[in-house]
Amino acid sequence: MNGSDVSVLILLDLSAAFDTIDHVTLLHRLQTLYGISGPPLAWLESYLIGRTQAVLVDGQMSAPAPLSFGVPQGSVLGPILFIMYTKPLSTLIQNHSVLNQSFADDTQLYKPSPPAETHSAIQTIQTCITDVKSWMVDNKLKLNDDKTEVLLCKKKNTTFPSPQPVSVQIGNTDILFSPSARNLGFTLSSDMTLNKHISLVCRAAYFELRKISTIRHTLSSQTTNTLVCAFVLSKLDYCNSLLSGCPLYLLHKLQKVQNSAARLILKARKRDHATPLLHTLHWLPIQARIDYKLSTLCFNFFSGSSPAYFSELLTVYSPARQLRASSDCRILTIPHTKTKTYGQRTFTFCAPTQWNSLPFHIRHSQTPQAFKRALKTHLFKKYNP
Repeated sequence: MNGSDVSVLILLDLSAAFDTIDHVTLLHRLQTLYGISGPPLAWLESYLIGRTQAVLVDGQMSAPAPLSFGVPQGSVLGPILFIMYTKPLSTLIQNHSVLNQSFADDTQLYKPSPPAETHSAIQTIQTCITDVKSWMVDNKLKLNDDKTEVLLCKKKNTTFPSPQPVSVQIGNTDILFSPSARNLGFTLSSDMTLNKHISLVCRAAYFELRKISTIRHTLSSQTTNTLVCAFVLSKLDYCNSLLSGCPLYLLHKLQKVQNSAARLILKARKRDHATPLLHTLHWLPIQARIDYKLSTLCFNFFSGSSPAYFSELLTVYSPARQLRASSDCRILTIPHTKTKTYGQRTFTFCAPTQWNSLPFHIRHSQTPQAFKRALKTHLFKKYNP
């Protein structure tokens, strides 16, 4: 969108994905694709094979039935084994020149193109999905056509030389483009604005605050603080790095939620100024929490603990000629962007900008604990002068 392209985004939905994994196929792929053999493979085989399940109805237990398929849900190994099982799917998608991202059983396909080539991009994605469905049938997985969502991500003023596409055909189902969709708990809008996501977050947070307020008279301040952090602040902090660069009026909505939470904990009046309350609770305001998350992700990049899909988005700055500051090896390159609305809201722009603004001694902290401690102190001073 920063380059005036549009993108067709498909959010695939699988039916009972973890329950239909074939054990024999999974063990074969662990051996051939990942080189797992000997005792480790035997350990995984004993983990998967030999499980049974039973049903309890009105106090009566059925006879146990053997499980030939599926990985245990809620386990640590479950999502990892599912990803290893579906590794060939990523190669299949890439063969169609379609981009993809996967997180366990959540898979997204997307293809950017100029507006004039949108119909061609949709045709390519439809062909890709046909092959994806065929692969899933062969591997005992089922794509749920009715629950799959599609978005046409574009600027509001985008014009198409031919009639604008309105749907994507998946199997025998014609799925209309949605104005927004929920992806891993974050609401994506087709125009990449954050209005709907923030409205939903505020509504959910206020709902939790009202429930806590009904029992506030029976709780201590410490217990209330624990509940608020667990059920309210967790919603404000989830994926908050994606909020970097968004309009201030949207951040103000989230800040009002945090202010209400602080007043509830400290039993303050509605019109009491919130800044001293946040300082008493040692809470960073919303913008500072976003800066904290971005800075932490950058520190993980330099410490080597960042996953590949983050590391690929960041580049260490290397000056063309020797400068006085060139000895600082912890400076990131800030890429050139075409638009402020989209380009300067990307992680590749916001994260290096925030990281480079930190003092030298914070960027060069030796341990994560020392970095986070120094960073929080710095942000407190910055937003509470």
